[in-house]
Amino acid sequence: MEQINEAVDVLGAEPAAEASGQRSVQSVEVAGRLLLALADSRQDLSLKDLAARAGLSPSRAHPYLVSFGRLGLVEQRAASGRYGLGPAALQIGLAALHQLDPIQAAAPVAEALAARTGHAVALAVWGNFGPTVVRLIEARQPLHVMLRAGSVMSLTGTATGRAFVAALPPERLEHASPAALGETPGARPWQERRDELRAIADECRAHGVARAAGRPIPGVNAFSAAAFDHEGEAAVVITALDHEDRLDSAWASPTARAVREAAAQITRRLGGTVAPMVL
Repeated sequence: MEQINEAVDVLGAEPAAEASGQRSVQSVEVAGRLLLALADSRQDLSLKDLAARAGLSPSRAHPYLVSFGRLGLVEQRAASGRYGLGPAALQIGLAALHQLDPIQAAAPVAEALAARTGHAVALAVWGNFGPTVVRLIEARQPLHVMLRAGSVMSLTGTATGRAFVAALPPERLEHASPAALGETPGARPWQERRDELRAIADECRAHGVARAAGRPIPGVNAFSAAAFDHEGEAAVVITALDHEDRLDSAWASPTARAVREAAAQITRRLGGTVAPMVL
């Protein structure tokens, strides 16, 4: 507490501001911009560069950095004089990762996507038997589909499954149940499916989303994309689905773009890295 009190003394108490009906401390928000700028950089930054990225003058940024240094949130490297995140920032980051629940992180993004588009939105994880729905938000208009929490999705016949095909290594896919592959046990050797799955993965990566147009449910279209955690693992797949009259199946459709953006947003919430998409 003594360290924190010293930091507050250095920062000074700026007038509280009103934002969305709640009181906020402007000095904390200003200081936070410096931490976010450091977190967004892959290398240490000079005072001038760091201040510029935070929208501050060097003279205004410096006292905040001194206080952050006392708290261990920022370090000034002795050799270069540049600034980087300190051990306390790492500790906070690791604590946040340990407390993170992928579904909890994805839920508000899924709800916002459903509210904005009017489509049904599902969240799925890789379960013991393959792609498994864990959350479903109903479409604004009636959509009669047999889909609910606990449903295991086909790997090749659904957009959700195809997104997992593109996101998971082949050895993980081999453990999917025959039902997820749309087969009865022993009906077809796994080796015979590899070319098909590779083509699905290539298509999904090329467009940034997986698509199902009129299948497995006639008249229903869907787009799906995987979100990744801080270790680069596919944590959850988000899917938007609706009747073909309300959801355009074109790769460049607004829904395809919205699903890509939602997956990227979830990835950022999970501490993952969003790869640039060139379409």
